[in-house]
Amino acid sequence: MTESESFQQQTPVNPEWPPPPAYAPAPSAAPAPGPGPAPAHTKRTRGPLALLAAVAIVAAAIGGGTAYGIQELTGTHDTAASATATSVVPAAKKGDIAAIAAAVSPSIVEIKASLANGSSTGSGVIITSDGEILTNNHVVAGATEIKVSTSDGKEYTAKVVGTDSKKDLALIKLEGAAGLKTASLGDSSKVQVGDTVVAIGSPEGLTGTVTSGIVSALDRDVTVSTDEGQGQQGGGDGGWPFEFGGRQFNGDTGSSTTTYKAIQTDASLNPGNSGGALIDMNGNIIGINSAMYSASGSGSSSADAGSVGLGFAIPVDTVKADLANLRSGAQN
Repeated sequence: MTESESFQQQTPVNPEWPPPPAYAPAPSAAPAPGPGPAPAHTKRTRGPLALLAAVAIVAAAIGGGTAYGIQELTGTHDTAASATATSVVPAAKKGDIAAIAAAVSPSIVEIKASLANGSSTGSGVIITSDGEILTNNHVVAGATEIKVSTSDGKEYTAKVVGTDSKKDLALIKLEGAAGLKTASLGDSSKVQVGDTVVAIGSPEGLTGTVTSGIVSALDRDVTVSTDEGQGQQGGGDGGWPFEFGGRQFNGDTGSSTTTYKAIQTDASLNPGNSGGALIDMNGNIIGINSAMYSASGSGSSSADAGSVGLGFAIPVDTVKADLANLRSGAQN
C-alpha cells in the first residue's frame, strides 16, 4: 500500500466535505537556505482537517460565547431574549428564590407617572442596557411625565416609545441611561400549570418586593380598560380594574376594554405590581404582571384592595411578538 492510499483510508469521509487530496500533505519543513521563493509544493491544500478546524471555531463561538459573543461579532445591540430555556442563575442555584431575586431584581424598576387627574405607580422590566423598559399600557396611559427608579436608587426621566392598548403593553425609554442590567425574556409556551414562579415589582410603592407561588392556570381571558385614566395605580379610585367571567373587579373598567389570554398565578400581586415581572425558576421572564383579583370588589377604594392569590400576567411570547411594533413608535 502506497503512502497516498494509506492516507485516504485513514481520513474520515463526510459527503459535505470536499474530496481529499490524492496524496498525503507534505510535512512542514524549514525552507531551504538561499535566495528565491519557497517551492510551490510547500503550500498546504485546504481539505477536511482545515474545514474541521473552521467548524470547531464557529461552534465554540455559538455554543460557549452566548448572546454577548454573537452581539460582539455582528455588532448588534438587542434585547436579551432566549428562544430556548437558558439559565440566568447558576445551575446549582436553579429554583433558589433568593438567587433568582438577586439576579433579576436589578432589571426591575419602579415607574411613577404624573397624570392630568392624579398619578399612577407601577413597575417595569429593563430589556436593553440603554434603558428600554416594558410595562403595562395602563401604567403610563395619559402620562404627562414619567419618572423611573432603578434598584440602585437612581432616578431617570422616561418617554413613551410605543403603546399597544389591545395587549395592555407599553415600551418606554430612559433618558441618559447606560450600562443597565437587562432581563432575559424566556419562553411562555413551555410554562405548565404547577410551575413555581417568582414575581418582582413595586406594590404600593414598596420597590423590589419579591413574592413567589405557582402557575395556577393558563389562557385565562382577562379584560382590562384601554381608556386613559382608567386602571391607574394609586389614584384612590379603586385601581387596577379588570373583568373576568362577566364580572368587574377593583373598579369600573370604563367603556373601552380589551381582552387577552393571561397566565394565572397565586404569587401575591398588589397595586403597583403592574408591569413587573413573572419569572421562572431559571430566572427568565415568562410574563408581565397586569391584573389581580381583590375581594374588595367593585367600587371599593384601593386602600381596601389586597391580594387573595389570583393574579394575571401577559405571556412573554405575546410581548416578544409585539416588541417590533412597540419599537416602531406605534400608539395603538
